[in-house]
Amino acid sequence: MSSLSRELVFLILQFLDEEKFKETVHRLEQESGFFFNMRYFEEMVTNGDWDEVEKYLSGFTKVDDNRYSMKIFFEIRKQKYLEALDKKDRSKGVDILVKDLKVFSAFNEDLFKEITQLLTLDNFRDNEQLSKYGDTKSARGIMLGELKKLIEANPLFRDKLNFPSLKNSRLRTLINQSLNWQHQLCKNPKPNPDIKTLFVDHSCGQSQPNGARAPSPVTNPLMGSVPKPAGFPPLGAHGPFQPAPAPLPSSLAGWMANPSVPHPSVSTVPIGFTPPNNAALLKRPRTPPTNNPAVDYQTADSEHVLKRTRTFGISDEVNHMPVNMLPVAYMGQSHGQSSYSSDDLPKTVVMTLNQGSVVKSMDFHPVQQILLLVGTSNGDIILWEVGSREKLAHKNFKIWDISVLTMPLQASFTNDNTASINRVTWSPDGTLCGNIDDLLFFATMCTVASNTYYQFITLISNYYFFYTGVAFSKHIVHIYSYHGADDLRNHLEIEAHGGSVNDLAFSYPNKQLCIVTCGEDRLINVGVLPMFLLLLKNVWDAVTGAKQFKFDGHEAPVYSICPHFKETIQFIFSTATDGKIKAWLYDNVGSRVDYDAPGHSSTTMAYSADGTRLFSCGTNKDGDSYIVEWNESEGAVKRTFNGLGKRSAEVVQFDTTKDRFLAAGDEFMVKFWDMDNVNLLTTTDADGGLQASPCVRFNKEGILLAVSTNDNGIKILANQDGLRLLRTLESRPFDASRVASASIVKVIRFLEYACGIVIKGVRQTQGA
Repeated sequence: MSSLSRELVFLILQFLDEEKFKETVHRLEQESGFFFNMRYFEEMVTNGDWDEVEKYLSGFTKVDDNRYSMKIFFEIRKQKYLEALDKKDRSKGVDILVKDLKVFSAFNEDLFKEITQLLTLDNFRDNEQLSKYGDTKSARGIMLGELKKLIEANPLFRDKLNFPSLKNSRLRTLINQSLNWQHQLCKNPKPNPDIKTLFVDHSCGQSQPNGARAPSPVTNPLMGSVPKPAGFPPLGAHGPFQPAPAPLPSSLAGWMANPSVPHPSVSTVPIGFTPPNNAALLKRPRTPPTNNPAVDYQTADSEHVLKRTRTFGISDEVNHMPVNMLPVAYMGQSHGQSSYSSDDLPKTVVMTLNQGSVVKSMDFHPVQQILLLVGTSNGDIILWEVGSREKLAHKNFKIWDISVLTMPLQASFTNDNTASINRVTWSPDGTLCGNIDDLLFFATMCTVASNTYYQFITLISNYYFFYTGVAFSKHIVHIYSYHGADDLRNHLEIEAHGGSVNDLAFSYPNKQLCIVTCGEDRLINVGVLPMFLLLLKNVWDAVTGAKQFKFDGHEAPVYSICPHFKETIQFIFSTATDGKIKAWLYDNVGSRVDYDAPGHSSTTMAYSADGTRLFSCGTNKDGDSYIVEWNESEGAVKRTFNGLGKRSAEVVQFDTTKDRFLAAGDEFMVKFWDMDNVNLLTTTDADGGLQASPCVRFNKEGILLAVSTNDNGIKILANQDGLRLLRTLESRPFDASRVASASIVKVIRFLEYACGIVIKGVRQTQGA
């Protein structure tokens, strides 16, 4: 929407308020998302109109937009839950727990567990951390103060908390000015014109009884196809009138905004001819501009808010969603904006893990951020628990069932049964494999008898897990299912490509978990990940036994892939060893864009954690390395970062963290950049001993960094938050169940309370 159209909305809001259309005012505030009425919000919270509170908030943010938003929704739903318990309405409390609070268990299982245990208390104030909870009115007041601070600090609400300074009745004034202008154009103006309608232009002629003439076809906005003469610009092209036909997209922005438009298999059109209004469709709704460091999602202020003093006995080190059981007023807290510094980066070496062979790829668990998956040059995968330095699982390379492979591949492995690993990665979310109704029935049949409860725990641990994917240098992909602790199970073996499988990723087209692979045979393959291992062995699609998508168009081996989505559009970037970059939709139509990586380099691409900024890093055959940020709407390099070496023998690897920093392994060190500054921020050699181009990988919170060494090891670097986390874990004896709980506790709690089962006592089994 243009800036003039936006201002028109504010004029309408002022008019509606002056005319006392109160409900309509707030509906327009919500639907437009231009102005957040804090006074109205305070009124709803004070009155406990929780459904209206969330409905109004939905016009400005969603639960998972960022941490501020998540905290806002959690505080509201927690208060609603506590009020239900205070009224002894346990059935309503269970309903709120399952429908409203369960979503947060994916981010903080421990806190969700403690919240659910409040159901077992006759009075939740018996809990020490809630002992000072007063009456409903005072609790709402305290929570409201906290919500206001979070809203003010939330980047999505910036420029939306203050109504523009307008003179009274500004819209009426503009209309009067327009009428005066029309009256001046009358051939025979009357001294006191009788104007009774705004639907048509005013005229003092006699053709109309009310001193008005029929609308001119030149200025009637409903006639969008009639060309208008030069003059004042229109209010915007996004009004409630007939839009002009959309042009055929010729760029990345165009095909993502209009995925149903047919395209040639290989686009040769330059990527830089996208109309400005199409470019806007690439961005998330209500997302601040990424080229302005003052409105970045992850700011120092956000970290400050998220590291407040916790209550309810849960340490920050093991809690990654900062919430409090009791809303308290944080006195003396500053909310001033400040930028990240190099001190926020993990640069302190805390340990070295000995692998035994060259490290090729690493990935931290998306939830249990002390778990590190490693792939090596001899085909081994190792799962480390960094907190205790324990090696939880170790899998050597071998073919699981050689009989199902093609004959040439069987012969190849008969002569040389070795392979190196090119990529290891975790699936982004846990997977529930099974019918939820069956699981609910089983849970309902459970009693508090320990042996039956053990069966319940075992059932869930078998049915809820994370996948790990491993791409090998010879044709093969292995998929494992991880059920917690040291339980890493063979799940699926795929003969994915002819030659090396260069990269692997998970994606969710059509809400189905899929594997995306690319390889030496110049292909990109996508297959639905089958859930039931017993039903199939070496297939891509669980139903048809065939690949779901096959993308063919590169003229050189495909080096890397980067699945992503914008709004509801799912797509894949792919890069080849000749430096070509292509983009694909899940439709087998062909590539939508085709352009060159800097230096025609072998390149990997990655988005920032909030999904709004695209980066790439690569090295060409001459050893020149490039790390850049892309302008998606134009398909052009937005900024090129300085500081990479010019004689790299291997492709430089990189990673992003905190929506703020980039890190790359180059010249026997780790180099860091601020995303908004092309100059090198800082470097570290991690006390020496790194590879020339070491592998680098942050954990999800960016408080730990894994870096490969030249003696077949991995150094773990930490910042202050990472050090506190590791000290907390080192002070406790290692318990394998603590790394199992994250995968299954949310399913267990959901099933328990959905069936009305409240299990008391200490759980000594996996996941409790």
